[in-house]
Amino acid sequence: MTAEIIALFAGLGVIALIFVFTLANTSPPTPTGPRVMRAIFRLLPRRLPDGTVYELGSGWGGLAISLARVYPKHAVEGLEASPLPWLASRLRCARGPRNLRFRYADFMKRDLSGAALVVCYLAGPQMRKLAPKLAAEMRPGTLVLSHTFQLPGWRPADTVIADDIYQSPVYLYEVPDQPSGPVAVSSHDATGAGSRSDKASNTRA
Repeated sequence: MTAEIIALFAGLGVIALIFVFTLANTSPPTPTGPRVMRAIFRLLPRRLPDGTVYELGSGWGGLAISLARVYPKHAVEGLEASPLPWLASRLRCARGPRNLRFRYADFMKRDLSGAALVVCYLAGPQMRKLAPKLAAEMRPGTLVLSHTFQLPGWRPADTVIADDIYQSPVYLYEVPDQPSGPVAVSSHDATGAGSRSDKASNTRA
């Protein structure tokens, strides 16, 4: 009975900890589904420019592990500010891939100027904070991929729609070769709803 009570309180403690950090970060650590994952990699190029691949808010680590396997010549870093998902992801990658690191860090305080690709699945409030940071720090040609939520003020270079139950959109952006930053579009906010890119000719599987 004592062991059951300890297990119960431990479970409640885990749930409470996740809830607290979800409130702080405004996004729960939600895994990326397999159909969305396939859509992501259909949209991403096979080759990237030099630099690091970052997943911002890497959660339980599944997407970052896949990124490290697809881009073995690039350093891949998952940045996560919630301790339990971070610890779980560290345990998952204990035996590889060797080019992958999970860091317990606030990505808003991380210098992303050396990125080749930034991947994120973040809610609207975080996307609104992230958009000016990426515009200020990243080099021309750097790619940004966002699942479900758009970057406000950025125009996607391409979009695909996943064949999951939510018909989740995935947006791919590229930092332009001009000092003014990404092209602004007044009709889009950091939401998964709204019109799709005219280039969205693919469907996700």
